[in-house]
Amino acid sequence: MAGLGCLFALAATGCSADSGDSTDAAPAPPERTSASPSQSTAPTTTAPAVPASPAYAPYVSATEASANDPAGDPSTYNLAFVISDGSSCTPKWNGTHSIGDSKVMSRIAALKKSGGTVRVSFGGSSGKELGATCDSASELAQAYGAALDAAGSAQADFDIEGDELTDPGSVDLRSRAIATLQEERPDMEVSFTLPVMPSGLDADSLALLESADEHGVRVATVNIMTMNYGESYDDDMGDYAVTSATATQAQLKEVFGLSDAEAWRGMALTSMIGVQDVDNETFTLADAAEVRTFAEEKEVAWVSMWSTFRDQQCADKATGRDDPLTNCSGVKQGSGAFAEAFSR
Repeated sequence: MAGLGCLFALAATGCSADSGDSTDAAPAPPERTSASPSQSTAPTTTAPAVPASPAYAPYVSATEASANDPAGDPSTYNLAFVISDGSSCTPKWNGTHSIGDSKVMSRIAALKKSGGTVRVSFGGSSGKELGATCDSASELAQAYGAALDAAGSAQADFDIEGDELTDPGSVDLRSRAIATLQEERPDMEVSFTLPVMPSGLDADSLALLESADEHGVRVATVNIMTMNYGESYDDDMGDYAVTSATATQAQLKEVFGLSDAEAWRGMALTSMIGVQDVDNETFTLADAAEVRTFAEEKEVAWVSMWSTFRDQQCADKATGRDDPLTNCSGVKQGSGAFAEAFSR
């Protein structure tokens, strides 16, 4: 499907001038000449192009600050998460805080003041994604838009997993809503965050991307979650992240008609640091260094982690204060060490 190939290249290789200036995707290589008439053409210098360095864009809590948020000097913060309030089409941070909550607004302002942009992440693994509770595409577009306006952001991440990923109705509704928003907001940058296995994206994830393409969504990046492999896991997490990314890149090339470079630059990698939700899986600092090196070699758009508030060593188990699946990593580390490994 060559149509999505160009959409992928929107942020990855500059095939359109519609993307906003708040992106953390890799810029177009200087030798390309597909710029619009208002853009400058390739430079005449003979100096070799400098490879783009993947941006670092961690997931952070939208409601609670962490001392580890600024570690690694993020270019973008992924605000987790905007979901439904439970049963209606009302967007809320974590399903509990109103979109205009003063505490959240202060938090967003502080993140921006640190020098990074904010990307609003919709969905996640808990609660109800808005696409499952809104009745129409226009209503859903309005809900997404309200959250983006509250955050003052043109960057939207759609973390689709679980029931929402396997429901064709909500997938179609979401695609139509995002397309509507992008018509109204030409600078709106869209990423899809999707589960992955060592074999790559599954049929449901590919169907979601095809739906987005059919409805004219301009997709900047596909962010794969290199984590929680379950029964497939029998190796180290760094190698599995590389294997999963390589398989996904091959899928993007074949299904969407992309070149090697376009497929890599239209991809982002997100790892869950430390112990995983699945037994016997642990992502170490050495794994983070391996992923970062690989991302630099392939020039992917950005790397991320779940999450800044887990980027610290757990306290003594006897205190009962820390849980390695919520507020610490479960491995021996210094605070912010994973951020430094991902952003070096």
